[in-house]
Amino acid sequence: MQSPTDRMLIRIKDMYRYILENGTVTTQDLVDEFGITPRTIQRDLNVLAFNELVTSPARGKWTTTKKKVKMTS
Repeated sequence: MQSPTDRMLIRIKDMYRYILENGTVTTQDLVDEFGITPRTIQRDLNVLAFNELVTSPARGKWTTTKKKVKMTS
């Protein structure tokens, strides 16, 4: 059974991949894609932003940074 932390890390990794593949996305795009609350999306985006993996070019919009990431499956 996965711990809540494992689920969160998997979700954040999936969210990063989604943004990487789709370019600039809105917070609502992420809510629709992942079926979780805007509050949870925002919390996950904050983790990605803190680690300099995503940036917000405009309010409510998100895109990946040029920072290189080693992705594991």
